[in-house]
Amino acid sequence: MTFSQPPANPPQSSGLDKKTSAILSYALGWVTGIIFLFVGKNDPDVKFHASQSIVFFGAVSVVNIVLSIVGGLLGSLGIIFSLAGLLVAVFALVIWIMAMVQANNTGGVRAELPVVGKYTAPYADRLAASVK
Repeated sequence: MTFSQPPANPPQSSGLDKKTSAILSYALGWVTGIIFLFVGKNDPDVKFHASQSIVFFGAVSVVNIVLSIVGGLLGSLGIIFSLAGLLVAVFALVIWIMAMVQANNTGGVRAELPVVGKYTAPYADRLAASVK
């Protein structure tokens, strides 16, 4: 008589397990965040990762757009805003890598983003709760 245990990370309705879905929520920033917010809507952990991706990378996109517009309007002083935009992009790249590594290491279980998690988590919770 043999007993089989269910897999530690059972596949969701999308065919992906929790860990893979959490990692992919960050893959293309807010774009994949939106996709996995609805694809993984039956798993609260995946919804949280997707919401967190939307909130953080959406905010980074808005900040970069504003910096570009203001920098373009200021002429020669615009170089300062271009450099600020570059710093924001490098910061976002570092957070992006850390988020995917953390999602992998935790197995897709709910975890706040490194460094900025305490700021993005409340908004991510609200967004995740709004999707039924």
